[in-house]
Amino acid sequence: MPDRQPTPIGALVNAGLAPLAPSGQKQPGVHTVVDGEGTGQALVLPWGRRKVLLLNATFEPLTALPLRRAVVLVVCGKAEVVHGDPDGSVVHSSTAQVVVPSVIRLSNYVRVPYRGRVPLTRAGLMHRDRYRCAYCGGRAETIDHVVPRSRGGPHTWTNCVACCAKCNHRKADKLLSELGWRLRVVPNAPRGPHWRLLAGVTEADPLWLPYLGEPAA
Repeated sequence: MPDRQPTPIGALVNAGLAPLAPSGQKQPGVHTVVDGEGTGQALVLPWGRRKVLLLNATFEPLTALPLRRAVVLVVCGKAEVVHGDPDGSVVHSSTAQVVVPSVIRLSNYVRVPYRGRVPLTRAGLMHRDRYRCAYCGGRAETIDHVVPRSRGGPHTWTNCVACCAKCNHRKADKLLSELGWRLRVVPNAPRGPHWRLLAGVTEADPLWLPYLGEPAA
């Protein structure tokens, strides 16, 4: 095991925990995640912004926790680490040390109340449409209402699509029938526990993906 050097970070210091990073690591206070805007580029997040995926005892995704809260659950024995930090970092107190988690699982099953509708958010809609324009298939940069709101269109999953800036400008407040356009895919409201989580997360750790399922409407 390589030598490790302690590097205090804000939120964990408040909990009496400090991180340890492998010797020679250039940025022990940051973490790399997938770009939530769909550019395919890596983002480097400060430790204070890092999230950890929380799974139920059945491995069902529940929510994304702040790193400090996730470590506290593990230290208290209420959760176990499923996947640790790829860099091998750990946090330690005066009596224990814990691998910095990316995914944790509750030790006991928690019953989740039924929640039928997934909230409509920009992040969730971009995930649903895979960051592709519903009209031309190019990279999406904004959201468009298929039936413009100025013409009575609702702000719903079935009337909102990801859109590139060029198509959004050309479409303006017109109907598709007036332009002779067609949608590449009919928009639907997504269903499933992972979609509720995706709707609120713009930056996802690659280690989360096997537990979130294939994004599909």
